Amino acid sequence: MTQIIPNLGEISHQYDALFVDLWGCVHNGVKALPEAVAALQTYRSGGGKVVLVTNSPRPRAGVMKQLIHFGVPDDSWDTIATSGDSARSAMYRGVVGEKVYFIGEHRDQDFFKPLDILENPVDIRQVPLEEAEGIVCAGPFDPMAEPEVMRPQFLYAKQKGLKLLCANPDIVVDRGEAREWCAGALAALYTEMGGESLYFGKPHPPIYDLARRRLSALGTPIADDRILAIGDGILTDISGAMGEDIDSLFITGGLAREETKTSQDPDVEALNLYLQKEMAAPTYAIGFLR
Repeated sequence: MTQIIPNLGEISHQYDALFVDLWGCVHNGVKALPEAVAALQTYRSGGGKVVLVTNSPRPRAGVMKQLIHFGVPDDSWDTIATSGDSARSAMYRGVVGEKVYFIGEHRDQDFFKPLDILENPVDIRQVPLEEAEGIVCAGPFDPMAEPEVMRPQFLYAKQKGLKLLCANPDIVVDRGEAREWCAGALAALYTEMGGESLYFGKPHPPIYDLARRRLSALGTPIADDRILAIGDGILTDISGAMGEDIDSLFITGGLAREETKTSQDPDVEALNLYLQKEMAAPTYAIGFLR
């Protein structure tokens, strides 16, 4: 049964590394969450390693700039693994072809920056849908618009047999008080319509492979039973951790704050009902990372 804990320090001595989600855990899409930052700083001061594992479609360098903007200090983390980096690597290996139709906002163009770590990367070109060999989706054109607006384009793409590379499997995120759609919502619609979507972020294995490589690069390899995954996404962070056989800490005051009736801490009965409904079993739960 999931154990509700008062703070990270209650269990942190059991783990040598943390895989920590960003949005909803360390920041709210607008600014850093001070208690979460302090908890990670304390954990690192005791020798623990913090890997930020995010479904952001941005490259690692882009996420680092975003963290500075939000006020997340660099002494609260050690390294970063992004869904964007994992997906970019796949794109430059040619998994959806050379000519791609891009779905995303203008700020997501960093996704197409050259990737120097690959030998002989594919020459990727952005083209109209009619000329495309595949689709790359970093998010909706308009994050406030319903995913259904893409149905006509997806019907055409499905008929052409195009694969969709999803750079962010999240369905929604909360930016401050506003809830926005993510690339995962579009990929889910495309799959529902009979198209093929390829995922590289949580809960899928590629991003965990990347996170382990980034962790190992810090020094001594750390076994999975000494890693704790932290996140507020039951279908991404917690499902992914369960799939990787990694212990997890569910932040109930994020995406599921209403379902778990979280003010400072989750309501026990509401939490149990929610976990039963989602068929999830995080090792621990807490209202907010602190």
